[in-house]
Amino acid sequence: MATAGSDAGGQKPMLARHRAKDDASNAPTGHVPPRAQPGYFPLGYKEGFSQWWAGLSPAVTEHKVLSYVPYLQKPPTHTQTGSAPPSVKGMDMSLDTSKEAKPVRTTSITDPYGPRQWNSELVQLSGKNRALNEFSVTRLDEPVENNLVMLHGYGAGLGFFYKNFEALSRLPNWKTYALDLLGMGRSSRPAFRIHAKDRESKIKEAESWFIDALEEWRIKRGIDKMILLGHSLGGYMAVAYALKYPGHLNKLILASPVGIPEDPYAVSEELPEPGESTMANEFTQSQDTTTSKTAAAKPPPRKTPKWLNTLWDANISPFSIVRLAGPIGPRLVSGWTSRRFSHLPEEEAQALHDYSYSLFRQRGSGEYALAYILAPGAFARSPLIRRIQGVGRQIIAPHAEATVDETTKQSVDRVRETGIPVVLMYGEHDWMDVKGGHAAMESMEAEKRKALAGASQEDRRRENGDAKVTIIKKAGHHVYLDGADQFNEEMLGEMRDVERRQKRLKAL
Repeated sequence: MATAGSDAGGQKPMLARHRAKDDASNAPTGHVPPRAQPGYFPLGYKEGFSQWWAGLSPAVTEHKVLSYVPYLQKPPTHTQTGSAPPSVKGMDMSLDTSKEAKPVRTTSITDPYGPRQWNSELVQLSGKNRALNEFSVTRLDEPVENNLVMLHGYGAGLGFFYKNFEALSRLPNWKTYALDLLGMGRSSRPAFRIHAKDRESKIKEAESWFIDALEEWRIKRGIDKMILLGHSLGGYMAVAYALKYPGHLNKLILASPVGIPEDPYAVSEELPEPGESTMANEFTQSQDTTTSKTAAAKPPPRKTPKWLNTLWDANISPFSIVRLAGPIGPRLVSGWTSRRFSHLPEEEAQALHDYSYSLFRQRGSGEYALAYILAPGAFARSPLIRRIQGVGRQIIAPHAEATVDETTKQSVDRVRETGIPVVLMYGEHDWMDVKGGHAAMESMEAEKRKALAGASQEDRRRENGDAKVTIIKKAGHHVYLDGADQFNEEMLGEMRDVERRQKRLKAL
């Protein structure tokens, strides 16, 4: 069995352009390599079979991706989940302490921003088979005064933030966390079941499945307040968390969030699907084009195939197809990874392909929530544009679901939040429509004006809410990866802004 830290053992590169380069470098003198034929699925059948047979585990592939974090050549990787190739039983979860990972420390000699401690841990939650995979960076010899928590998007994992961990853990007195959502990545994968009967209750139950786990994790970690960063589906869940569990965020950052705009087809009772969407660009758009100077300003809309709508309504996820495909699975995945990571160096692109495939082939769990939350085309069943104005304006009390607290005679005297800053980030060539971000910003600003109109002098002084839209240049949907340098700079600026706001509020 492969162990964390081992490599693929001679596996050929996944990308056609990388394989051509590799073949050329190993060819005898005078040999003319054949012209690469990438096609839609660039990984050959033979190579795909080899990868399927090798069965690299998620622990191995996550470890490899994190080895590209600067100053962290040997990242810690617990093996309590994802330590073995997938089986019919799915991903096993072990409580064996011998499978825990020892923290790795970098010193100020080897790490110019150190000393720092890097940790990989499986955080146990209540109930059966519930635990979150966590990667954290702690600055040593400094008290922790602020926390940054990062949530990935649909089907991804915390390893996708490998270009951000080092830069975002440079600020003094900050601790950085990244989590795999429950039922995704290397978090545990409990059976996903919806017990509600009506449409709205099903949506809220699906949302709570994720955000209740996040709240339990927050309590277990003893975090009072945090910056919550969510990408795509993680952004959607971050908004839902802010509404259901108010009072615990000092800033909300939504990186190309899914589910903001409203679409009449997606929210109707019968749930017919929209006829057009740009979501297909996530799978067809090459990042070589997206990150270039000459990329088109906006990808054209593409038809959502009827067969995709049928599978979606039947709650058959794309990963179900990968699992059923067996030896062809790696080849199918290469159709996405070859385009998604085409702008990255060869070794990193290969590591992310292996990581993605190892996660895609795990037992289905959290992925089945998507059909309850979104329609094909990334339109939400319960659009955030109807609810996002409540972020930072909620009554500070336990909530049963992620809904907006309306102002009533009974709620006037109850303690409410006095606003939190919200940042919406989009890629310059994002298939997610930035108009949704601007609409959300306008909605939140209107709610702020409404709140201030009847606020006391004390609440006016404590007002802390605002919203803005930021564009990451030469980036597509995965802004943190495509435009990592600008993204990291923007994030550091937002973290410093939290410190300034804290000083102002403390001085009141």
